Amino acid sequence: MKYAIIADIHANLEALEVVLDDIKAQQCTHIACLGDVVGYNANPKECLDIIRDLNIPCVKGNHDEYCSTEVGLEGFNPLAEEAIQWTREQLTEVDRQWLRDLKYIRMVSSFTLVHATLDGPQRWGYVFDKLAAAASFTYQTTSVCFFGHTHVPLAFVRDTAVRGGTYSKFKTEPGKKYFVNVGSVGQSRDGVAKATYVIFNMIEGSIELRRLDYDMATAQKKIIAAGLPQRLADRLAEGR
Repeated sequence: MKYAIIADIHANLEALEVVLDDIKAQQCTHIACLGDVVGYNANPKECLDIIRDLNIPCVKGNHDEYCSTEVGLEGFNPLAEEAIQWTREQLTEVDRQWLRDLKYIRMVSSFTLVHATLDGPQRWGYVFDKLAAAASFTYQTTSVCFFGHTHVPLAFVRDTAVRGGTYSKFKTEPGKKYFVNVGSVGQSRDGVAKATYVIFNMIEGSIELRRLDYDMATAQKKIIAAGLPQRLADRLAEGR
């Protein structure tokens, strides 16, 4: 089996369509999603419809949760708050219920999906370093777990110790555990302004990071036309 693992679409329809086309071209047999289908960008309804219609395993991200409930947004980043309020108005009750029904953690085949961390998936913690990854490894029961949330593709490995760093493609080894961030489809934050996802070839045991150009100019124009903050459009080109 050849799984495409996507995360943090964030309502970026142009990026999602390019990624789905590439998934088909790469002859992936399955797709799984690590959440944050909505938020920040201008096509939350369209992206949600696509993911729901694919009928793929999907876990809940923090924006999926915030945009499907009426939880207060005091103390939020102003950009995120404005985008969440706007997104709530774009979704139907059926859409919101679908997002609310998503689980925080799922096992698929022989690997695990989570949006943020395994030690507290509903607390939306960030994993950028070995210490934070070590906390999730304590709760990891499969050899591979994929996560998102940070929008920064990093791979952590635990054998006798926890190691981690950037990657492009590597092979998993028996007896080791891997906690792998797949980057973001719709809002890159590692300085590479492309749509990003991972292919997990379970036959080879390989994990490959793929980065794709997409029609960013159209995505940016839609953000401005929707009345969302200019900064949300600008950051797409910065990859930050």
